[in-house]
Amino acid sequence: MTRASDTQDGPVVLSKDGLPGWLDPVVHAVETVRPTQLSRFLPPEDGAGRQSAVLVLFGEGTRGPELLLMERASSLRSHAGQPSFPGGALDPEDGDPSGDGPLRAALREAEEETGLDPSGVQLFGVLPRLYIPVSGFVVTPVLGWWREPSPVGVVDPNETARVFTVPVADLTDPANRATTVHPSGHQGPAFLVESALVWGFTAGIIDRLLHFAGWERPWDREKQVPLDWRA
Repeated sequence: MTRASDTQDGPVVLSKDGLPGWLDPVVHAVETVRPTQLSRFLPPEDGAGRQSAVLVLFGEGTRGPELLLMERASSLRSHAGQPSFPGGALDPEDGDPSGDGPLRAALREAEEETGLDPSGVQLFGVLPRLYIPVSGFVVTPVLGWWREPSPVGVVDPNETARVFTVPVADLTDPANRATTVHPSGHQGPAFLVESALVWGFTAGIIDRLLHFAGWERPWDREKQVPLDWRA
């Protein structure tokens, strides 16, 4: 098996070898989910949009399975102050956007934004590409297992406000779930965890993963959190 971090010169591979058993439902979800089951926003058929990738990283914390998230700096032009997965646009050196480019980009961006050591990450799956209309990004969610955890934190305060992990148990807790309502009328899932409101694209991915992995618990979809026009 090639570790996800043997990435500088050699190929980056996906491997399910040795994953913890609790990740089995996630692996199954990744292998079977269809793009339209994840989002109604799919990449433009004409190929428009900026290719990007995010790292959906599962680790094992003191309270069980957890996800790595970061909060974007409030000064950024795009998605300012919003909790998100580490990630960003593909660079030319990442390679083929249709090949292992998104895998390299997800690891590179995670290292740049959180200080994560990619050598401790085992990539095991890729979700279908999705589209974020407001920013024009075509996003490939790359899933990984934090086999050998490393210290993480804010690398560049101009880009990242904080880096934190969220227990899956908190994400599945009905008390922490809500529906965001944008002034435009758009509604979407949200999570109130770790003193943060996780919404938008990131919350959508988490919501669908919890659902298709069979981890979702019944929650009050009428509980609403209003967003303002700056969101």
